[in-house]
This record gives sequence, C-alpha cells and structure tokens, in this order.
Amino acid sequence: MTAPLDPMPRFHPIVKHREQFRVAPNLLDYCAERARFTWAGARQRLDGLPDGRGLNIAHEAVDRHARGPLRDRVAIRWRGRHGAVRELSYAALAAETNRFANALRALGVGKGDAVFALAGRIPELYVAALGTLKNTSIFCPLFAAFGPDPIRQRLALGRARVLITTAALYERKIAALRDTLPQLEHVIVVGGGGAPPPGTHDWASLLERASDAFTIPPTAPEDAALLHFTSGTTGTPKGALHVHEAIVAHHATAWYALDFHPDDRFWCTADPGWVTGTSYGIVAPLAHGLTMLVDESDFDAERWYALLEEERISNWYTAPTAVRMLMKAGPELARKRDLSALRFVASVGEPLNPECVVWGQQTLGLAIHDNWWQTETGGIMIANCAALEVRPGSMGLPLPGIDAAIVRRGAGGAIEELGADQEGELALRPGWPSMFRAYLDEEARYRKCFAGGFYLSGDLARRDRDGWYWFVGRADDVIKSAGHLIGPFEVESALLEHPAVAEAAVIGKPDPVVGELVKAYVALRRGFEASDALRKEITGFARKRLGAAVAPKEIAFVASVPKTRSGKILRRLLRARELGLPEGDVSTLEEER
Repeated sequence: MTAPLDPMPRFHPIVKHREQFRVAPNLLDYCAERARFTWAGARQRLDGLPDGRGLNIAHEAVDRHARGPLRDRVAIRWRGRHGAVRELSYAALAAETNRFANALRALGVGKGDAVFALAGRIPELYVAALGTLKNTSIFCPLFAAFGPDPIRQRLALGRARVLITTAALYERKIAALRDTLPQLEHVIVVGGGGAPPPGTHDWASLLERASDAFTIPPTAPEDAALLHFTSGTTGTPKGALHVHEAIVAHHATAWYALDFHPDDRFWCTADPGWVTGTSYGIVAPLAHGLTMLVDESDFDAERWYALLEEERISNWYTAPTAVRMLMKAGPELARKRDLSALRFVASVGEPLNPECVVWGQQTLGLAIHDNWWQTETGGIMIANCAALEVRPGSMGLPLPGIDAAIVRRGAGGAIEELGADQEGELALRPGWPSMFRAYLDEEARYRKCFAGGFYLSGDLARRDRDGWYWFVGRADDVIKSAGHLIGPFEVESALLEHPAVAEAAVIGKPDPVVGELVKAYVALRRGFEASDALRKEITGFARKRLGAAVAPKEIAFVASVPKTRSGKILRRLLRARELGLPEGDVSTLEEER
C-alpha cells in the first residue's frame, strides 16, 4: 500500500522562544507558512522588468535596487588576497554590468549565447555574471583550479562563444586550447599589466569604450540563464540548465533558509564555480539588497575568523568541510575574535555531522543550520531554519513550496511512497522555479530523473515521525554488508566523535563472505599520531557507538580524505583506488594535503 505524501510534520515544530533571537526569524510559524505559501505569491515579491517585459535575474539583483533607496548601499565588498579592498555600491554595480552587457553586444553576442568565466573571486567575475544575464546570454562559471582538460571539455560541451579569464590563467590553461575550440570566438582577459595576449580582448579597454546605460531586453521567465556542470563518476560532466524564473526560488529560499534581513552583512564562502557560489554567493543576497563579502583568498582559519570580526558578518553560509577544518584548528582562534555580529550560520555541500552542530554551539555560541539541495534543484529545498529545532545530523524540514517524500523504485518503474523511519530515495514534487530544465544535449538522461510525479534525487534518506529528513547516503555510496544497508554518513559521524579524528570517509570493500565490509579512512587531529593502538581504540569506540555489524572492520590513516573543492567527500574515488579501478572524472578534486 502506498503511504500518502505528508509534507507537514505531525506537530507544530516551533520550540524556541522569541526572546532567544536578536532579530525575529522570518519563518516563525512553519505550518501556517506552508499552508499559505504559493510560488505565484513569491513571484509578487519581485518587480519584474519595467513595462511588463518579463523577468530577468540581473534586474532583480541589481537594477531595481540601483534605482531606489538602496542605490548607495554597498552591494559587494571585496577583500583581495594581498590586502586590497574594493567596494561596489548597487548604483556602481548597475553601471559596470551595463558596460559589460554593452561590450557583449558590441562583440555580436546576444540572447542564448554561452558566456563562460574562468577566474578566481575577483570583482570582474561578478560583473561578468550579472552583465551576461542582462544581455540575456547564458552564464556558466568554471572553477579556476580546473586543469586544461576539464576546462576544454566544459567549454566544448557548452558551446562557449565567450570566455572571461585572467592573464595568468589564459597563459597557463587556455592558450594551448584555442585551436581545439573553434566555437570560442572571444576571450576577454582581465589584468596582465600590458597588451592582452594575441587573439584576446582587454577587459578594461572593452568596458571603457562601452556605455553605462543599457536596457535589458524582454526576458521570458523560461529563457535560459545559468549553466552549471556537475561531475559524473565516469564519463562526461552533466550540464544542468536553469532559467531566469529561478530568481523567484533564490529570493524566497534565502529568506526562509538563510533568514535574510535588510541590514544583514552576508558571507557565502563558496566559489561561484559551484552552484552554491552563484545561487547564494551572487544572486540571492543581491536580490535581497544586502551587502555581501567576497574574499579572494583560499581557506585559512585565522583569516576567516578575522573577516567575520572585521566585516561584522551577520549571516554566514559555508560548508561542512570548512567547519571540520575550523574544528581541526582548535577553538582558541575563535575565542580571540569578537564575533558578536554573527547571528546565523548555515552549511551545505555534504551532510553536516552532529559533532559540527555541537562545535558551533560551543565555539560560536550558535548552532549550525544544515540544509540540502543539489545543482539540479538550483536552490535550497530542505533546511534547518532559524526558529526551528535543530536536530543534529538532520537536513531539516522541506521549505514552504517544496513537497518531499521518501520513495522506492519498484518493478516497471513504479514509484512507492514510504512511511516514517523507512529508508528510500529522497524525491520532490516538481514545480519550484529553480528546478533545472535540462541536461544539456542529454534529453534521455534528463527524463530518467523523473518518475511517478517526482524528481528523483539519487540521495537516500529517511523521514522521522515528526517530519525531519535525515541523509543516509548517495544511492551508489550505500554499503550492503551481511544483509545490512549501511549509510557511510552515519559511520563517519560516529568516528568524528572520537577526539583523535578530524576527518573520516567510509566505503564498502568487497568481501566474499558478507558482500561488503566497512572500511574507514581517517585523518587525525593535531597532536595525535597514527598507530596500531590508536586504530584499535577508534575501532572499539565505533563498535560501542554503532554495533559490530555497522562499525568499520578496517581503518586506514590518511593525511586527508579526498573531496571536491565544494566540500563533498569523494567516496567513489576511494573505492576506485582501493580496487585499482579508473578514477573517473577528478577535475573537481581538491588538492590533497
């Protein structure tokens, strides 16, 4: 029998008192807000283009503020890696993005043309993203640490007509590829201190010649806007295509899940090369008229705490990997800083281990609010919101406008909805505005994501009896051992509770008796050294926490666990190395320390 879809928790989930908050949270009455919410109503919170010309992301993020009382508010405050500081008000950002849109027009680039960016977190990247959207072209960010082959692959798959990059990146990664990319007509180079390389355009010269007045063309909500590539385990990356209507979800979900208020100073640590760094590192904070911090530098615990203090950050959106690295650095760095401006911390990328939530309460005085979404969903779907109980280890509750379920794929493609505390695939009812509209040139692959009236995420989860969702693992990560289905996240979280463990990654290792045995890769905290005695101690600790059937049978000590630059543990890479198999696409791999 099919269990009915129950998007509501069984009880009113508000458990905090209003006096606990410095600012009243946006989502105070979860059940009432779910009952009254509509995406059409969320659309009414935005302006739309003047004269009914449609809906454009850049208008909502920049121009509507630049023409109103927020015109002089700082939109982007940039901190360079060598101490430089640059600020762009909403009015200045509107002028700069107009210039870039006009520069694209002068090059013959128009609606639907693909404009790629390969650069670090520099102001020009943000100008390029928004100017591209004004021009109704498609913006695709690439991560600057990619090597030449993944760059070439994505530029070719996306049929890039324009690439914005820096002089250094051009010489190192692009120049040798030009002959293999005949569709790449224009490369615009930022910086370099002299004449641009042959066959390229100089950013400063292009914008200097361009007007700072630009009228955004009519933009239909379903016009293509953003292209994000996700890495496959093997084979080619998938290009997920999003439309201008996604801004409705970016705006609404940030209001609920990140608790944006008008005077907030916001910092999203994700690079725009990843979907988080675009959806919530560019679009959402600007759509709300906030001041957002952009830090050019890579992770450094002491620098990050200094930025939180000096910039008076109120809302901070980061990744579990970063949290675990801060934990590894010790609490003393945080205690030296005045973090009193900070009132809300959220995390995404990998599931947030319960230990990280506890660390946030102990070190920052704030729980860290995990949330769940994917490149394909385009925006946050499930979250621990500010006024709701945080259940450490849980993804939280579906946001207003999002209907989620746990399902099982049956014979012949049938979809069965499961009840409380049953593990299955996390599924969503389609209809939210930031839902991806296609995998580029892969219609069959796209269709396989939908069945039985659901978008099937490929993530395994369960829903407890009160409505909270709990991550189990990717469908291809779950370990099948002696008839047990073991989620690696559960084992990793237990290992992280041991005082010696800084990072943990768990895989299934083939075994002729039990099918797969649980193997853990463990990175140690400072002050601990790998030894057989410590291995036995951690194994015994895990058995007491998890039971002998679930606890790791093997533990290997490593300097760090492999993960993507966006913070996801690459368990499939560990499996490939364990079995001597091809490693597949490793273009997103963070350099292992």
